[in-house]
Amino acid sequence: MRLVFTAFLLAGICFAADDLDKLRDKQDRDGLAKVAETLQADADKSPGDANKWYRAAVAFSYVAEVAYEKRDKPGSQRAAEAGVKAAEHAIALNAKNAEYHRILGTLCGQVIPANPILGALAYGKRAKEALDKAIELDPKSARAWVAHGVGYYYLPNNFGGGPDNALKDYQKAISLDPKNAEAYLWMGIAYAKQKQTEQARAALTKSLQFDPDRAWARQQLEKLPAK
Repeated sequence: MRLVFTAFLLAGICFAADDLDKLRDKQDRDGLAKVAETLQADADKSPGDANKWYRAAVAFSYVAEVAYEKRDKPGSQRAAEAGVKAAEHAIALNAKNAEYHRILGTLCGQVIPANPILGALAYGKRAKEALDKAIELDPKSARAWVAHGVGYYYLPNNFGGGPDNALKDYQKAISLDPKNAEAYLWMGIAYAKQKQTEQARAALTKSLQFDPDRAWARQQLEKLPAK
């Protein structure tokens, strides 16, 4: 997801939202992990700075995302759980920031795929509550709606999840931000799970139109059956 926090200076290195996006887009897990560790260390040095905890949480979320893309579900779970702790610190310092709740919900959702049943029991409710809160605080946040949909996608059907509910959230995100590459990416993934190949192809193609460097979007498109 495209992030909006400004560039920040840390240990002599400048990390910006676009830097994290670029590392995520090319699936540079090692690079993301180094950034996450640096941001975690900086947050530890400034425990009263909510935004530093948030930045660490975002970086860990990206590590978890890429680990999942590379089929390392245990590694994804470990990164997500580290990020959950950082996000909880941010919210403890400022509970009125929608983006802090958005990243907590995202991270809780990222724990689930490694063990869908136990993960859903431990983190499913927390993910939904955090994402519901993010939308309550900022109902026009396309990123929050995408994250809400991803939570539904990962949540097993018997826990109220599934692609049908997820698609509604992605459509809402696109209505708020018609150029949201992440919404189209996840829409394509949800359609593919439902075996609606042409709809999946159209959504993934649209995602790459807005973010042509996103390796996972291209991989998902290449996995679709030929026309």
